Amino acid sequence: MAAVVSAITLAGCASSGESASGKPKIYVAMAHSGTNWPTEAANIAMAIATSPEVAAKYEARKVISGSDVQKQISDYQSMIAEGAKLIVSFPISPTALDPVIKQGCDRGVVFVMFDSAVNAPCAWNVEYLTAPPAAQPDKPFFGAQSAQALVDLLKGEGKIFMNRGIAGVSTDNVNSDAAKAVFAKYPGIEVVAEYYGKWDASVAQQETSKALAAHPDVDGVWSQDGDAGVVKALKAAGKTIPVTGENSNYFRAAIGEGWPGISAGSPPAQAGVAMKIGLKILAEGPESVDRNIEMPMPWVTNETAKECAGNVIEDGCNYFKSVDDALMTEVFEPTLLPEITLDSAKSGKPVEKLTQLPDMTKYVQPPQRRIYSRGKCDEGWKPGPVMTGQTPVGLPGCIEE
Repeated sequence: MAAVVSAITLAGCASSGESASGKPKIYVAMAHSGTNWPTEAANIAMAIATSPEVAAKYEARKVISGSDVQKQISDYQSMIAEGAKLIVSFPISPTALDPVIKQGCDRGVVFVMFDSAVNAPCAWNVEYLTAPPAAQPDKPFFGAQSAQALVDLLKGEGKIFMNRGIAGVSTDNVNSDAAKAVFAKYPGIEVVAEYYGKWDASVAQQETSKALAAHPDVDGVWSQDGDAGVVKALKAAGKTIPVTGENSNYFRAAIGEGWPGISAGSPPAQAGVAMKIGLKILAEGPESVDRNIEMPMPWVTNETAKECAGNVIEDGCNYFKSVDDALMTEVFEPTLLPEITLDSAKSGKPVEKLTQLPDMTKYVQPPQRRIYSRGKCDEGWKPGPVMTGQTPVGLPGCIEE
């Protein structure tokens, strides 16, 4: 039986503590919306939260706060006042939300953040930005590894653009700072244009076109989400140059057709994993999952890009026919989230049956990288350059005292 869904904005909620169903409330709280990544992430989280077995216990709601951190703080306060048990959220700020998160934790609310982290000690963080590709555990950070891939494609020489995300969001800062740390090691690499594509293909296409007008001799582009717009702008200008970006369907297809580059980046699937972690904490207690979880980072090359015959990821395929260009292809995670379908990612349709999370200890973020999630190091560690166990060496992190 399909679950009854209460997917409404908070502005339209009743202010009383009881839901219409009388069930405890769980929330999917997003910052931004309107582009594929947040839409798919919210859909995936809601598909888990409204599955029949979860809907029998909880009432799920979705909230979109926009880019104003004060609005997200206000929304969190309203959720807490309305008796939230669980808030699974993309946070706008790594620090500004900490006081309201503590307020909620003190009242028994479980907070699980995804993609962008918060420093609040009582929250759980699920993030990809400090994670390594599954097969390369010594190479963390999307920003650093995608930057290194671009340097390698350019053989250490060339003019490049940096297509960033949204100014001020911690995800953009970590990705961009890690990339710049790599580029700084190569005197032959020159960043001639740096702009904010806002993780939106249309904005990224416009900004890349502007940069191309000023720098038509560019040799490569490092991009966050919005990579589809980057490639479209380059094609319009008649340029085929290396691009390292995230995982839009259009970009992934271009890689499959031989466009030089690497497709990696943030998987919307992490929102569903964050929801499953939150539900596990509600069922089994706060000690059942570590508070610092890294999602496996996808990594697709010209050799491994493969079109799916239908709407299912199978036989190693990793992009689709007949879906929109900006669809983020990493909506699936075969080990942590095998129940998600393309339909659920596009529409939020409840999954029929949840699978249990495996042992999560292999996904725990190493203490060397905690400073990126928590703003400080664990006890017994101090800030400093990390010289062993990761590539590149020398990035700021935590070292043992």
